[in-house]
Amino acid sequence: MKTSLKSVAKSNLDPSDETVEVISITHWTDSLFSFQLKRPKSFRFKSGEFVLIGLRDTTETLILRAYSIASPSWDDALLFYSISVKDGPLTSILSKINPGDRVILKRKPTGTLVLDALRRGKRLFLFATGTGIAPFASIIRDPMIYENFDHIILTHTCRMKRDLAFGELILELRKKDLLLRDLNIKKLKYFPTLTREKFVNTGRITALISSGHFFRDAGIGDFSYDTDKAMVCGSMEFNKEMASILKGKGMKEGSISSPGDFVLERAFVG
Repeated sequence: MKTSLKSVAKSNLDPSDETVEVISITHWTDSLFSFQLKRPKSFRFKSGEFVLIGLRDTTETLILRAYSIASPSWDDALLFYSISVKDGPLTSILSKINPGDRVILKRKPTGTLVLDALRRGKRLFLFATGTGIAPFASIIRDPMIYENFDHIILTHTCRMKRDLAFGELILELRKKDLLLRDLNIKKLKYFPTLTREKFVNTGRITALISSGHFFRDAGIGDFSYDTDKAMVCGSMEFNKEMASILKGKGMKEGSISSPGDFVLERAFVG
């Protein structure tokens, strides 16, 4: 299906459906890509939130999907990370955008992966699978996270090494962020794992946690409900399994209205 992205009709949009310009697009693998949008001056969000992005197809039907914002809240551009599904109503078109094209950006960011949904703690665990790393790409570049926690541990589970490339780029960008001090940079520990290729860390992170290998190999102590907090973003199965593990350690799920020890992103699966 061929669609002209430049022909999105503003006359059919409501005020929250403003179109924004595509700055760039990067294809990491045959199925993974990221793209940057020009950030409207009035657009505000918290690191870790998601927003609805959309396009109109050839029948002028508006197709919207939730995307975590992968850039920090202080950035001038909006970065997103996506998987391309061959026959996906939106991603099959979105993966073909070019600089200068325009996409629809809803103006109401939201989500549970924000500091307001957690009680204070000393260690923050960020558990991601696949494109679920997107909200954490935002969070680990936000100075506020380092003011609230002494240690941040980011895990990213993928199938193949090439699937880690986007996350590795974010880690490099983070080193150059002027808003982060050297002390902040040192507070983060990165623990990538692969499930279909030999790697320094091999296996599903849930299995590595259950066996104790994660804590030993990362050089950290086991979970403590007194001091540890966690954010989880991945497939529905992964989210459920991580919730079970965390609850088993005495940790309670939180929300913005009732902060707790861990939060899940329930709006979509990554």
